[in-house]
Amino acid sequence: MIYFDNAATTKPYPQVLKTYTDVATRIWGNPSSLHSLGNTADKLLELSRKQISELINVNTDEIYFTSGGTESDNWLLKGTALEKEKFGKHIIVSAIEHPAIKESAHWLEKRGFNVDYAPVDKKGFVNVDKLAALIDDDTTVVSIMAVNNEVGSIQPLKEIAELLSDKPNITFHVDAVQAIGKVPVENYLLDRVDMASFSSHKFHGVRGVGLAYIKEGKKIEPLLSGGGQENNLRSTTENIAGIAATARALRLTLEDMSAKNQHLARMKEVIVNQLTTYDGVEIFSGTENFVPNIITFGIKGVRGEVLVHAFEEREIFISTTSACSSKAGSAASTLIAMNVRPEVATSAVRISLDEENSMAEVEQFLTVFNHLYDKFQKIR
Repeated sequence: MIYFDNAATTKPYPQVLKTYTDVATRIWGNPSSLHSLGNTADKLLELSRKQISELINVNTDEIYFTSGGTESDNWLLKGTALEKEKFGKHIIVSAIEHPAIKESAHWLEKRGFNVDYAPVDKKGFVNVDKLAALIDDDTTVVSIMAVNNEVGSIQPLKEIAELLSDKPNITFHVDAVQAIGKVPVENYLLDRVDMASFSSHKFHGVRGVGLAYIKEGKKIEPLLSGGGQENNLRSTTENIAGIAATARALRLTLEDMSAKNQHLARMKEVIVNQLTTYDGVEIFSGTENFVPNIITFGIKGVRGEVLVHAFEEREIFISTTSACSSKAGSAASTLIAMNVRPEVATSAVRISLDEENSMAEVEQFLTVFNHLYDKFQKIR
């Protein structure tokens, strides 16, 4: 089996699973309980929070635990918009955001907020000048992802941060789910960034754990009411085993990041160079200012889901762009925003590599691709 769908979810590191099992077996107390089992769980919770904050260079009390990237995105966008509603009801998100942000923006629109969608260029990068033109006195939140999940474009966050440098009343949120381990932390957790979202299972952690970074002093409306956990901002009993496993996954992911990315870049280069030799193959993921693990391409006249299943029959697992919307069978929203024709966008598939993938797997993929390409050419 060859697994090339790591942007959808990564396989947990063995050490991470061991941490999860050990904690779930030995430390099962509720961290809100007053007895010794609860105190032990609470100490591990805060130790994990401290380790995560140190790894991404933020304050310990700026890290909050959620159930995943989707909840983090929902909370940070909706909660901030609702908290600042009395100051303005205008929000800006990019046209290529993950559905967790886009659907949250639609939710806010139904409740009277005004949402603008900052356009991108044909390569998938937010146009900062056009974003600037959307800002007005009513703007309270700007949300831009660090790395696009469909094509892998690294967004110009430094330029956007500079744009917002003299606008302290605007909260700048970054969806950093696809950035950890692929982009240096300092490139997306900039001084001007007020909030950020992360998801454990995207960096070899377990599912069901997310992180929300909220800069000290920034106010946000809770979306969950109950026991008052997470400083009264996110009520629900914390997933201690998952959180401890997440802390370990983050540490392992950030170790030797440069070497890992060089390996990914070499594999990506081999795949891209080979794909460019085929007529009718269009590649949507570049190399400059793109993460080294994502390659999105299409074969003219072949729908993406057909190619996905053809590879699956040979035990090679890729995906149609975003896993969160792939079953809908619609064109990739990012490609549509890039002004790719719908009939071309529906052909798109995504390879997303991991440091555990090998060049031998790349060669096997290319051999199978050559066979499938010939097969589809004959059918066409």
